[in-house]
Amino acid sequence: MELVVARIGRAHGIKGEVSVEVRTDEPELRLAPGAVLMTEPASAGPLTIEAGRVHSGRLLLRFAGVKDRNAAEALRNTLLIAEVDPSELPEEDDEYYDHQLLDLDVVLADGTEVGRITEISHLPSQDLFIVERADGSEVMIPFVEEIVTEIDLENQRAVIDPPPGLIDDRAEIASARDAEASAPEAEASSARDTTEGED
Repeated sequence: MELVVARIGRAHGIKGEVSVEVRTDEPELRLAPGAVLMTEPASAGPLTIEAGRVHSGRLLLRFAGVKDRNAAEALRNTLLIAEVDPSELPEEDDEYYDHQLLDLDVVLADGTEVGRITEISHLPSQDLFIVERADGSEVMIPFVEEIVTEIDLENQRAVIDPPPGLIDDRAEIASARDAEASAPEAEASSARDTTEGED
């Protein structure tokens, strides 16, 4: 099974190094020197990692055969792809590969269906589940333990405890609109009552 593990960013310096946006929880395994990675587009690879280091909080990689800034810049936005055994599991119990999470049903603790995970977005601060709802709309669920309370691979579902507004924002907007609409009516009714009372 193919797993996207990074996206190549800007060239760094003049000796062929590139910054990478890491998309794996195991960079020390997937992006280690000697690793051979496929690429998207395929014409850019395969690429063999020659060296890696962290600089100012970013991972920098150098690939075999990429010797200068021009060659490094030509790789910008290329996806790095590792071949992973589908039966292989992460070392930590609370870690998951993307392919394990895609297509899981997302439900609330009481069993209410929210939708299905169609994509996982790896941001610098946290990962996000992109969840498609029954009506075709999408909602983003931060993959943090305070919100995603359980990953049940056996039953193919992710249980969430969302804070107010995360998945029911449209309902809140609608109720707020209703409240605003009823407010003038209430004021008008109050005014009528006052006038009638004066008679």
